Order: sequence, then structure tokens, then C-alpha cells
Amino acid sequence: MPSSPLRLLALAIASIITLSTAAPAEAAKKKSQQRTTATQSRAAKPKARSTRPAARPAARRATPAPLPIRQDKPAQLNRIYDEYWDASMRLNPLQATFQGDSRFNDQLPNFLSPASRQQSHDFMVQWLGKVEKVGKDGLEGQDLLSYEIFVRDAHVSLAGEQYPSWMLPINQYNNLSSIIAVLGSGAGAQPFNTVKDYENWSRRSLEIPALFDQAITNMREGMAAGVVQPRPLMEKVLPQLDAVIKPTAEESLFWGPIRNMPESFSAEDKARLTAEYKRMIEYRIMPAYRALRGFIATEYMPATRTTDGMGGLPNGQAWYAYNVSSSTVPNRTPAEIHALGVEEVKNLQARITAQMKESKIRGSMQKTFNSMRSDRQFTFKDANALLAQYRAVGQRVDAALPAMFDQKPKATLEIKPVEPERALTASAASYQPGSADGQQPGTLYVNTGDLPSRKRWAITMQYLHEAIPGHHYQLGAQQELAALPRFRRLGGDVAFVEGWGLYAESLGEELGLYNDPYDHLGYLQTTLLRTVRLVADTGLNAAGWTRKQAIDYMVENADISAADAAAEVERFMALPGQTLAYRVGEIKIRRLREKAQAELGDRFNPRAFHHEILKDGSMPLDILEAKIDRWIASQKSS
Repeated sequence: MPSSPLRLLALAIASIITLSTAAPAEAAKKKSQQRTTATQSRAAKPKARSTRPAARPAARRATPAPLPIRQDKPAQLNRIYDEYWDASMRLNPLQATFQGDSRFNDQLPNFLSPASRQQSHDFMVQWLGKVEKVGKDGLEGQDLLSYEIFVRDAHVSLAGEQYPSWMLPINQYNNLSSIIAVLGSGAGAQPFNTVKDYENWSRRSLEIPALFDQAITNMREGMAAGVVQPRPLMEKVLPQLDAVIKPTAEESLFWGPIRNMPESFSAEDKARLTAEYKRMIEYRIMPAYRALRGFIATEYMPATRTTDGMGGLPNGQAWYAYNVSSSTVPNRTPAEIHALGVEEVKNLQARITAQMKESKIRGSMQKTFNSMRSDRQFTFKDANALLAQYRAVGQRVDAALPAMFDQKPKATLEIKPVEPERALTASAASYQPGSADGQQPGTLYVNTGDLPSRKRWAITMQYLHEAIPGHHYQLGAQQELAALPRFRRLGGDVAFVEGWGLYAESLGEELGLYNDPYDHLGYLQTTLLRTVRLVADTGLNAAGWTRKQAIDYMVENADISAADAAAEVERFMALPGQTLAYRVGEIKIRRLREKAQAELGDRFNPRAFHHEILKDGSMPLDILEAKIDRWIASQKSS
């Protein structure tokens, strides 16, 4: 559960900052943050209807004894979860839009205001109280997991309220103005298919000026309190705003829906909406953007801080520790993750050296990886060759997988090229789940644009992560759990989801899928890059490193260019602790497997272990560990 609706939305649609050509080029390289962190968004709800049966008249004969409370609890809790989800969508209309719930597409509450923050707090206290009043005694299976996840995430959310994230509503990765631009451009979750859709956005846009004014007010309060962004982050925001601000409606991103208006609209509706949108853009939206841009350039920029990590903020060390524990494992300290990263970096460097020696690859690590990036032998002659390579890898994976998995989702998998209009900002490969009933296949989207950057040695790793047995297996299994409460079925814990994706990549070693030494080196070097993030993120935000120290560490230890390292470090500055979840999640899954192997010995079955990991959907890592511990105990006694 995120600390604010804005943070949740930003993590869900981080790719919006690459919408325009003026956005930082390095941001287009970032793939993730695209899956929403496990969430119970905070919202308000009218008084919930009673779940108690109606009273009956007294009878002469004794009525049957009521069912034991433990048998009634699951149904009672599921009713609460269902009401809770509807309540959260009602108060958080933007999140509802991103969830595909169109009921509130005309609303944009001022979720940055003090009143809204108090409402969110009261809401969470209310619903947490309802759930805890029922309690978990007697619950088991999915019912126990739902209770544990709800309560855990609610407490995490409430604990985060002590840190004033509302004073930092904008940076280049977490930019309120970019969220609005994507919605209003027709390139995001806001639909523009019917006349009502167009009217919905027009009504929603009425609240943009108030929301931007509130962001300015909050940033002014942050200036007074010393809670401000580092200057390098805000320097990247101004070009983002400049890319949106245009002198006429027709030149702006917000004109996209008018330019692409359905032919089925009547001539009268077309004329009315065109005139309405021109007024809306030029007299409502553009002035709000100009005011925000002017404030940042003239007032906020001089007040930005020269420190880089969260240690430069009041109570910043505790704030960062909260970010770390909430996104990885409770009570996991930044120092522990830093030490883990240092150890893993050394191990990976040794494995890379050993692989080069075994494969008789001469030269230094840097020379080898430079060759892998530049040599034409690792590129594809055309898009069809790239797609064919993914399909060939898929066949090899299918043949090897029965050694590790005995179950798969109902939905099959298709491989398709990314649509041309998305190619500039889409990642190299990404996954879109199919339907729960298996009628619609899952899709592995392959970006066939910029062919020279698509390397042969990356294909196996990307297929394992995004498709099988990665996200296609994990997300496919989760969406088939139709009985799960919506807060679980429609959410996903980043450490679990992306941790599983990285774990799936690692299985390529066991399954013999990295038999090409360059495929194996590509996997190890990519894993090394993800691992130096553990060290650099915690070093910057907890150990007092400067931005330069973090950049230098990444360059020296991961064979990464200074420019790419700088982009990574700015990500650590903008979203402190966010990148830790990926590798920490993978390592947790790997260590749970090692624990199960050690305790079960010859009785350990990797197919059964993988089924147990996936069968209940995404969950926080601490709850996953407790579940696996119960499974290990059950295997011992069976």
C-alpha cells in the first residue's frame, strides 16, 4: 500500500515521462515500475451495510445453534474486502481509472489537500478496524493470507503518514503534471471512445487548476520545512513541462482526442466537443501548467537542496528506512541490504570471470561487454528475425520446463511486435496477461524498433522473465484465482512480482538454456547491474554517499557508462529504495528454496515448491516466507 495516491499512480505509469521528445532520453530505457505495487488504496465509503442476518421472531422450539464464528469469518471478511474496494475506488477516482473502472472517470478530487489526507487516514483506520474486529483466529488458506496481507499493508500505509511525502509531489519520475498529460492526451487509461468519455474528461479537467495550486502550496510548505527535492531532479522537470505547454490547443498533447475523434460521432457533437476542448485547453489547462512551471523555475528551483540522498531531509534516515522495509521485508535495514549487495556483487564478478575463462573468451570484462554491445554478430537483420528468435527460445523453454514445473496457466502465450506508436517508449519486451478463462492468450510484446539495440544474448533472459516461466506463469496463475478479493487479484507486490521475474531468469542456468556463453554472460552482467543498485541506492540514501560516489561505484563495478550510471542514481534520488525490491525479491525466493531443500532433503520437489510459490498469487515477502514455512512443515508431516 503506497503512502499516497500520487505515488501509486506514478509507479503504475512511470513510462509517461517519456511521452514527449523533450523528456530525458535515459528514462526511455527504464522498463519497470510498470506493475502496480500491492495496493489497498485509501478511500472513503458510506456506512457499510450490515452483514448480520435479520432478527427472527421468538419461537417455542429451540432454534439451531449458530454456526461457529470461525466458519462465518471468511464470508464476513470477504464482504468487508468487497465493500472496501468499492469505497477505495470511490475516493480515488484516478486509481479507479487505471484499474479499468470507468464509474468515476469525470472526477479528480484534490488528493494532495490536507482534508483529503485526513480523509484517507480516517478511511484506513475505519476499514482496518473492521477487519481486525473480525480477527484471524480459525482462518486458513487463502482466507488467512487475505487477512494477513490486508492488515499488514494497512499498518504499513498508516506508518508512512508520519513522513511528509505530500511536500514532494513532483520530480521527473513522479510528476503529477505528466500523469495528467497522459490521461488527457488519449495515450493512457482515460478512455475516449464515446461522447460521454469526452464529456468525462472535460469535467475531470475542471479540477486540474486546483490540484496544481495545491501542489504549489505543498511545495511551499516543504520549502519552509526544509523538505525539498535535489536540484538535479527539478532541472529535468522543466523540460517535461515545456514539452506540454503550447501556445494553442491544436499544438498540445491534449488535442489528441479531438484529432482522433471517432467517425461515428455526429457532426453536432464533433463541433461542440472541438470548441469545448479548445476552450478547456487554452483557458483552463495551459494556464495551470504555466503557473506550475513559473513557480518551479522562479521560487522552487532556488530552494532546492544541494544534498543528494534522503539523509539530507529532516528525519530522512528514518524515512528511507521506512521506504526500504515497506517495499522489501519488515525490519530489513538499509545497512543489511547494503551488505547483501556488496556480497552479491563480488560473487557475480567472480562468476563472470569464471564463465569467461571456461568459454576461453580473452580480454578484460569491460572489453568483452563492449564487444557484446557493439559487435554486429549480436544484432538482427530485420524485425522478423528478432521475432523468430523469441519463438525459437520459447520452444527450447517449453522442452526444458517439465523438470521444474508441472502446472501452467489456462491462457496460452502469443508473441507480437509492439505497435509502432508505442515503440519509442516501450521496453525491449513486456507482458500483457490474457483472460482468466483462457479464451484470450497472454501476449509477449517484442519491441522491434531500434533493431541495433536488440541483442541476441538478451533474448533468452527476457523471454524467461517476461513470458515463461516468468510473468506469464505468475500473473496468469493469479488472475485465475477468481475467488480472491479484488485488492489482491487486481494488485501485485513489486518485490514478489519482479522478484519472481528475476528468479525465472536464473532458472535458465539450471535448465541449460544459457548454453551459449554470451547468453550466460549477458544474464550475469544484467544481474550484476541490478545488484549494484542495492549498494548504490543504500549508499546514497543511508550511508552518506554523494551522487558522484554512487555513480563512480556503478561505473567501476558493473561496466556501465557514466551517463547511464547518472540516470540510475537520479532514479535512486527520486524514488529512494524503489529499485531494491526487484533483487531482494529474487534473493528471498531463492533462499526460501534453499531452506526447503535443506529441510526436506530427498523429499524436496522443485515442481511442488514452484507451485506453492505461485498458487496463491502475489503477496509481501514476509507473508510469503511464513506461508512457505507452513508448507515445509506440512511436507515433513505428510
